[in-house]
Amino acid sequence: MNLEINIELLDNTHLLKLSGEVDAYTAPKLREAIIPLVEKENANVIVNLSGVRYMDSTGLGVFIGALKSSYKFRSSLKLQGLTTQVERLFHITGLSEVINIEAECGVRGEK
Repeated sequence: MNLEINIELLDNTHLLKLSGEVDAYTAPKLREAIIPLVEKENANVIVNLSGVRYMDSTGLGVFIGALKSSYKFRSSLKLQGLTTQVERLFHITGLSEVINIEAECGVRGEK
């Protein structure tokens, strides 16, 4: 499966909309898109995962790396629109305790 990444800039916030699967094959593409954004001082990055049907541990690793970079650069990283399966993965691994996960999509009222 493939991963589509759409990046928009809305009111000083980068919104990444993902669709497809995040796995060992597609994680490098996600890493290349997200890391430069969170490595900007005081950046705001929101990742919409409503179109992600599957994610494995490689995908989780990308988000851990992005979270660490966001701390280093005092950036904000938020996830939104997680499907039940993907949200469960974040809860099982305990990442939901350290990563900001929004229940609702907050940019432009999208769901």
